[in-house]
Amino acid sequence: MNKAIYTEHITKSFSEKIVLNDVSFEVEKGEIFGLLGPSGAGKTTLIKILTGQLNQNSGVSYINNVNSGELTGKEHRTLGIMMDNFGLYERLSCFDNLKIFARLYKVGNDKILHSLEIVGLADSRNTAVSKLSMGMASRLRLARVLMTDPDIIFLDEPTSGLDPATANEIQELILSEKAKGKAIFLTTHNMYEAQKLCDHIALLNDGKIIEYGAPSEICRRYHHQKKLLLHLTDGSDKEIIHDTDAAVTVFALLSSGAIETIHSTEPDLETVFMELTGKELAV
Repeated sequence: MNKAIYTEHITKSFSEKIVLNDVSFEVEKGEIFGLLGPSGAGKTTLIKILTGQLNQNSGVSYINNVNSGELTGKEHRTLGIMMDNFGLYERLSCFDNLKIFARLYKVGNDKILHSLEIVGLADSRNTAVSKLSMGMASRLRLARVLMTDPDIIFLDEPTSGLDPATANEIQELILSEKAKGKAIFLTTHNMYEAQKLCDHIALLNDGKIIEYGAPSEICRRYHHQKKLLLHLTDGSDKEIIHDTDAAVTVFALLSSGAIETIHSTEPDLETVFMELTGKELAV
């Protein structure tokens, strides 16, 4: 078993409430794995179990072949964890915030400056956190993760509450870390983000994984309508069944220059989740 993350039959409850119910999955090195579900589905609890902050009631979880409940300080230094409730010291500068954690992880000032450079905060290194925008604060949290050059990165809703442009900047930083061979565990309720970033996702509902696979594969799996939507140059729309006869129709319209756009009716992850649960993801 040479997986970055491996779990089998994880169950966790608090008093009578079951938060995670028989959860199993694995994450390869160099892969972005997305855990997709609404708030309260159990995503943050699972991160805490994987990183040794909580113990599960049953099942096993391994980080780089080490039981997550037995991670040592040395092994923790190979992990990067970005969670919304990991606060920043508002009166301290960006540099001094990172310096506190750098000393804990025995990292030099050069690593602090390098991580600030990566996330685009080098020019703000002496700015107090209280003066940062929400997006800049998110990038500072990510800089804290990258400072130790971890093998495995856990990101809990990393773009929640951010405007689209800033969210895109964070997403590009995540992809650049994947390109370095890092394993990235991402929780989100943003289906667009999951489809853009993730190699594989698991849909989590009420603590149970209800679907798993590559985002495009999952969407195709629930492609019941199998229709093509054509927007024509005269401004009208035409809907045709996506079968062998469709090729003849589409070819004729293309040949006459009548087609402006062609779309399939393949569902997105939001639609799949609603079909399976009757709930929306973004809640």
